[in-house]
Amino acid sequence: MNAEKVSVVVPIRNEQAYIKNFIDSLLAQDYPKEKLEILLIDGLSEDNTLEIIRPYLEEYEFIKLIKNEKKTVQHALNMGIKNAGGEYVVRMDAHASYDSDYISQCIDCFKKSDANNVGGPTIAKGFNETQRVIAAIYSSPFALGGGLQYNKNFEGYSNTVSWGCFKREYLISLGMYDERLPRSEDDDLNFRITQSGGKIYISPKIKSEYYPKESFTKLFKQYFSYGVWKIAVIKKHRRPLKITQLIPMIFVAFLIIFGIMSFFGHTFLNLFLLGISLYFLANMFFSFRNEQVNNLKERFLLMWAQFVVHISYGLGFWVGIFKFWNVKW
Repeated sequence: MNAEKVSVVVPIRNEQAYIKNFIDSLLAQDYPKEKLEILLIDGLSEDNTLEIIRPYLEEYEFIKLIKNEKKTVQHALNMGIKNAGGEYVVRMDAHASYDSDYISQCIDCFKKSDANNVGGPTIAKGFNETQRVIAAIYSSPFALGGGLQYNKNFEGYSNTVSWGCFKREYLISLGMYDERLPRSEDDDLNFRITQSGGKIYISPKIKSEYYPKESFTKLFKQYFSYGVWKIAVIKKHRRPLKITQLIPMIFVAFLIIFGIMSFFGHTFLNLFLLGISLYFLANMFFSFRNEQVNNLKERFLLMWAQFVVHISYGLGFWVGIFKFWNVKW
């Protein structure tokens, strides 16, 4: 096999629960190991992540560890790109495991398409009940708007994709990841790709499983942060708001305004109760028809998970509006 060298770039921090499974899935890749390097960029982990990694570093020369003193993902990614020796860069996430032909399929898809970024659909899985329920939001159009990247059977061009495979020189020519964005760095990069005339391609042959947050508290923090920094990306590129982005912030505004006004008259109270009822029914409809939850308890937990996503993202949006109101990019 006449293969090009590939650099796998992986930001990590406090990944003790996932890092062994992740590295083992990389070692099982069918891509020639002499044409592969794995760059683990550690953001000063405080758990046992480095102890778990150490035996792999001693046994496999193509696995390398880089210290990321700034800790954040976008700095880690740029450090990985700068240190990469491969013609191709495959971005991966430690909260995932990958089919044995993942890298091979990425390179094959890249060569057969005219895309500048290729990847597979986001298929979320969970190890326990709470994580399984949170994973189910990724297949729910009610929770996340039904993006193409969450459709396990979709193949074709998209405006975004999870993680991605790129030509290293192309990433450098784009300016790599914006280090001012601790969140939504992928959204920003993919927007710059499409705005510059590039293309993004999703193939269901590129298979992986993503393990989301393990608690509703972590889920709330994650999507609150997404909401805040989505505003930064929108303002940076002067992008119009999409309806799927507007709905959570409108929902939060409705709850606050009509929740307060309901104390001052029956009309406001009735409108508040009507809005809550309609939301509850829609949430129940999509939760009870979601095939990733298995029983009544999980369906009700999924309703809660979807509520958490909407509230946290909507609140984050409002905070982002005020946070970046006078910021110039």
